[in-house]
Parts: sequence; structure tokens; C-alpha cells
Amino acid sequence: MSGCASAPAAPFNQLEKSNLLVFRLQNYEPPAPQPAASGQAAPVLQGLPPEIQSWIQAGAQALPQLIPPGLLGTLNPATAAAPVQEGPRFYGYRILGQTQVADPDLKKQLADLFGSKDHFEAPKTTCVYPELGFSFGPGPGQPSNDFVVSFSCNQVQARSFPWPHPYTGMTSNTVSELTQAVKKIWPGG
Repeated sequence: MSGCASAPAAPFNQLEKSNLLVFRLQNYEPPAPQPAASGQAAPVLQGLPPEIQSWIQAGAQALPQLIPPGLLGTLNPATAAAPVQEGPRFYGYRILGQTQVADPDLKKQLADLFGSKDHFEAPKTTCVYPELGFSFGPGPGQPSNDFVVSFSCNQVQARSFPWPHPYTGMTSNTVSELTQAVKKIWPGG
């Protein structure tokens, strides 16, 4: 076994020396309420992704015994829909917060994490609801390398460059390492 670790795959081999911005993203926005077409069943809760709708419907038979009386009235989609607030977005996802990463050790850790194919496997799901966005590049006026991370689906999705690895699914170790890195990016948050 060699004592030298391989360099991160491109473009992650540039991350250590790049300006790195990390965004906290709102990973899902319910669509505006739509009236149900005649003959179609209304969704369980308006605005939930289809995957979650099917989970709810599968467990719906036990639901009345688990929900306190009167709670279902508060889940009325007509009254629960909040107005959409506009604001800055990263590839269509609302930015809830952002920070610049200046710590060279943390940038190296992230470059090694995302730049190694060993940290990725075949995705177990096809969903992507990103909670994080990453953007790094040489500087203003230069194209950036942008990608999103979905902890809820354990996936990464490149947005402005070809993903350098055969797979986009994060391994459990990758999720764990990234969780620790996020705690360093946003301490106390």
C-alpha cells in the first residue's frame, strides 16, 4: 500500500485553492394548491412529494388511532398553504443561509470527500431534495463548479460540471463525514 493518497478528481482538485460558498437550501417547496380533477382522489396533504404521499397512504389505516382528536382539522391544505416568499435561490432552491469557507483544512477535507469515487455508490433512490449547495471556483467572472447535496436522499447532483464519478449516491461513511464537516461550516447550527 502506498503512503500517498490520490489527488481528488477534477474539479475537486481545485477546491482547496478556490473561493468556496456553501448554501443551506430549502429542499422542497409545496406547489400552489391545485383543485382536484373530477374523478381523481385528492392528495393526502397538498404539496407533499409523491414518495411521501404513498408512505402516508400506506400507513393511513392506523392513522386515526395515532392522531389526537381535532388535529386533522389543522392539516387542511386550504388553510395550511403559506404564501411563497421570494428571495435568493441556488438552482431553483431557496437559500436559507450561506457562508464562505476559508479554513484550508476544511476545504481539503471537502475536496477529498467529494473528489474520491470511493465515497459514492449506486443511488438507492431517484429523489433529490437538496439541503446544501456548494459553489467553488477561481473567482469573480470565472465559471463556478456548483453542486447540491441531498441528505434526505443520500445523493449528490452536479449542476454546472460533469460529475467525475460513476455514482452519485453517498455511502453511509460519506454521509457521516459530511455531517461532521457541516458542523464545522455552521458551528452551533
